[in-house]
Amino acid sequence: MSDNPKSPLPEEQNAKEPGAQRPASQHSNPSIRSKRSQHSERSRHSDESTPLLSRDIDHQGYGDTDRDAERPSPAASSLRSLQNGVFGGKGKRLTRWSTLIAVTILLIIIIVILGLGFAAPALVEEYAKEAIVFEPTNLSIESFTSSGLRARVQGDFTLDASRVHKKSVRDLGRAGTWIARAVESKSSKVEVVLPEYGNVLVGTADLPPIVVDIRNGHTNHLDFITDLNAGDVDGMRRIATDWLHGKLNRLSVKGTADVSLKSGIFSLGTQSLSESMVFMGKDVPAFPKYNISKLNFHEIQIPDAGRGMEADVSVTLINDYFPVTFTVPPLAFDILVQGCSPDEPYIMLANATTADIQVLPKEDILVDVSGIVQQLPDTLIQACQDSQKSPMDLLLGSYMSGEETTIYVRGSEQPSPNEPDWIPELMRGIIVPLPVPGHTFDNLIRNFSLANVHFGLPSPFADPDSPEAYPRVSAVVKALVGLPEEMNFPISVSRVRADADVFYKKRKLGELDLSKWQKANSSLVEAHGDVSQGLAVESIVEDAPLAITDDDVFSDLVRSLVFGGKNLVLGVKARVDVETETALGKFVVRDIPAEGKVFVKPISGGNITSFSPQVGSLEILQTTTSSILLQAKVNITNPTDYSATIPYVQIQMLNNGSVLGHATAKNISVIPGPNHDISVTALWEPETEKGKAVGRELLSQYVSGYNTSITLRTTNATIPSQPQLGAALSSLPIELPTPKLKPPKNPNHPDDDPADDDSPHFIDDATFHLITSTATLTLLSPLPHTALYVTSVNATAYYNHTLPVGQVLYDLPFKVPPGASTSPRLPVAWTLDGLGYEAVKKALGGDLKLDAVAYVGIRVGSWEEEIWFRGRGIGASIRI
Repeated sequence: MSDNPKSPLPEEQNAKEPGAQRPASQHSNPSIRSKRSQHSERSRHSDESTPLLSRDIDHQGYGDTDRDAERPSPAASSLRSLQNGVFGGKGKRLTRWSTLIAVTILLIIIIVILGLGFAAPALVEEYAKEAIVFEPTNLSIESFTSSGLRARVQGDFTLDASRVHKKSVRDLGRAGTWIARAVESKSSKVEVVLPEYGNVLVGTADLPPIVVDIRNGHTNHLDFITDLNAGDVDGMRRIATDWLHGKLNRLSVKGTADVSLKSGIFSLGTQSLSESMVFMGKDVPAFPKYNISKLNFHEIQIPDAGRGMEADVSVTLINDYFPVTFTVPPLAFDILVQGCSPDEPYIMLANATTADIQVLPKEDILVDVSGIVQQLPDTLIQACQDSQKSPMDLLLGSYMSGEETTIYVRGSEQPSPNEPDWIPELMRGIIVPLPVPGHTFDNLIRNFSLANVHFGLPSPFADPDSPEAYPRVSAVVKALVGLPEEMNFPISVSRVRADADVFYKKRKLGELDLSKWQKANSSLVEAHGDVSQGLAVESIVEDAPLAITDDDVFSDLVRSLVFGGKNLVLGVKARVDVETETALGKFVVRDIPAEGKVFVKPISGGNITSFSPQVGSLEILQTTTSSILLQAKVNITNPTDYSATIPYVQIQMLNNGSVLGHATAKNISVIPGPNHDISVTALWEPETEKGKAVGRELLSQYVSGYNTSITLRTTNATIPSQPQLGAALSSLPIELPTPKLKPPKNPNHPDDDPADDDSPHFIDDATFHLITSTATLTLLSPLPHTALYVTSVNATAYYNHTLPVGQVLYDLPFKVPPGASTSPRLPVAWTLDGLGYEAVKKALGGDLKLDAVAYVGIRVGSWEEEIWFRGRGIGASIRI
């Protein structure tokens, strides 16, 4: 007689060997079917085999063909879902490893109970296989032992003759079981192996003696405790590894036992029993789903190890299928992370310990874990080869970007004190990957801003593609780093760096390179009101390159700065690297997203004249017949809060649309408020005849004291290393009042302050001699180092603005040295018949005020020009 007899279907009479392995959905000894399957089977021919265990848990009784009205017990009704979860069919199949061994043992127990089939004729054996019904009511783990665990099995067992198809078999079976009444098994041991893994031993179970009543319709309430002992740990680790890597698509399980049976006083001998099941596809359990419900970090003091970090984690496992009740003792694990590449060993990060884990049927499982990090391994924070990022950078980067991050869990080399020896031995070689959902920190850095901004122009000699060819920004970077609620430990920031995009009116202006590490200091800001706790970080950034990426946006910004008169707002989006100091030492958190605003004040409310340029000293450096190269010391007032460094800048000078020359400044620094003695070089060189005429008119108006202005405009040559920047700004010409020249003091009037009068003082006073009909002029030259020459004079003096006094015609050159000087005696042709001359005679020996209109030829070096001059209120002394 075979160990695992089977009644084959007609078409399978010669296709199957007794005891052959079958898929879990086709259990033959015993198997369980749904009500729908049972009804379908009953309609088949009487020679078809019927499963020994019914899945019809709604079956109302176990009597003859007329059936009793007995209903299933409350315990059976409450555990219907248990049966559906444990056994196959069209319902949910066995899908959890925790029930695998237990279900196999139950099947072996059923075979043991049916010992009658090994002593009876074949017809009685067939009856037993079709009539048996087993309804599990409870399966629980009582405790963990040093070699395994102790489990309690409860269920209801009966024989239902109505399930047998052949009448002859049904009648003989009822008669035989009525005579035998009961069958008893002695203590036995069940072994569970995996044939596809070389019959590796999964575990063994010690079964106590069991007595069952086998009469038709009689229900047996089974309740016994069995010791389950772990088998080949190395083999189980190999199976678990295949499962974790998705390689376990099929699994065969076989249970065997030698059972001694008797019925009453008759011994039925020792029977060798076996049962096989095959799990495929969805029958193979998947890793349970889980949620991380709590994560909290705090600093602790570790004995003999100094400060460390502890993480308290609560994980909820979704328990859809565990049909058992038990308590898992505290377990110890190692927490690992990926190294630089998948080929490298995992890096040990922390030691973790669980609290007691309570498992209840169909209830989610709460796991509390405490992990301790004593220090960060060097391999974790050191940069990988051919990369600037470390494994920690990669780990934190993906986590903070909201991407799923994987950590690895392994049984600890140092198990917890109450942990049974076989558990750490099993888990030690198994590494379980745990995907951790990422968490975005878009608002981690708040109130990102720049203060005390200092702008610097590029170096004129820089390579156009180098960082030195960009405008430079120095500023105080301020940020409030919002600390997540999970972080409850002291932390400080020692250095920061970033790459930032700058926006104006939601359009990208440029890229601010803050990639150089800058020292930083930080202070904790306590939570108050609706504001959570944070870390105030401040760092001084020096000479950060600003690459202008959109010239049109830059032009729009400058136009608003110069002419808008309103505060401007620049947007900044950055990825920030932060070097932190904690109990674990220094490490860098990279690519933290930051977004903020920079408030920019306009240039003097849009009034460019508030720069108030003044020329304090003027020197002629070089002349040609058509140009003058001048150097001046200029005083200006910077009305903004911004400072600037200018290595080199060249700006065109225009008037009425004509180019008159250009001004150049080198290596100057401008600070908020007054700025003195800024050295500026200017080349006066009108290039066209129209330009020369415009320049002549401008000089004439200027020396006559009229309000004049010069237009400044950038060109491609303004910043040689950034020609596109100068071209972009060329559409924003700036018109400035012509700087006033400060003349020297008149020795004839030492108490006068020329600063009290903004008009020019080239001719400060005159002395007329009536008898000789001559005049001498006191000239105040604004050129402190260069002499100029007056080559011709054609001037008319007026009294009371309209009454001619006399005319001076002189065509002999005379020198005007620096400072105050007196002209030679110039001949005067009096207008004798006019009222002006009468006024002059009346003022003999005294003074009066005269006006003058003159055309004067001047020469400086090789450069010559004729200009006109109108002077008012010139003090004139009348002498004999």
